[in-house]
Amino acid sequence: MTASFTEGHSDPTVQPVPASVVEQVDAADTTLHNPKRAVVAIGSNLGNRLETLQGAIDALEDTPGVRVKAVSPVYETEPWGVEPGSQPPYFNAVVVLKTTLPPSSLLERAHAVEEAFHRVRDERWGARTLDVDIVAYADVVSDDPHLTLPHPRAHERAFVLAPWHDVDPEARVPGRGAVADLLDAVTREGVQARGDLELRLPE
Repeated sequence: MTASFTEGHSDPTVQPVPASVVEQVDAADTTLHNPKRAVVAIGSNLGNRLETLQGAIDALEDTPGVRVKAVSPVYETEPWGVEPGSQPPYFNAVVVLKTTLPPSSLLERAHAVEEAFHRVRDERWGARTLDVDIVAYADVVSDDPHLTLPHPRAHERAFVLAPWHDVDPEARVPGRGAVADLLDAVTREGVQARGDLELRLPE
């Protein structure tokens, strides 16, 4: 777990994670054997967005074989692929997990969490109560159409790269390079850190 945040793209209002919390989260790893590191992006632009994102984090933690290791700051993002002003802005964050689930099972759990928060898949780029996307799973690179790893557009989306960099400044997108370098190469227009909001690690 990242116990502190660095300068640069990181949100300076974010406080270091207390050592006691780090110890509690690390202790939970004893229930996992040979876990893999996974990065999950979450987003919401309908309903109580912050409450929904926190509920998704808690639901992931409640999954057998999954432990939430770190949660990023919250970003507010203008929706992609739609007319400006036609949808509410998103709240976005990134969650770092350790898991013994294979990618396919983690994807099933991600979809189940979305459905629990009444996610509807009526249209591409449509508004939604919750998005749970697997961004990366260990160093896996796969073009499986059911689950492409890493996420095929994560490397060009500031609303994924910025919170990911905040929570893990040394992170890399498998096959694409350092998150810090990728973030420098994309526009951050319409992606705003919300230092007044906070998501918590599950207890």
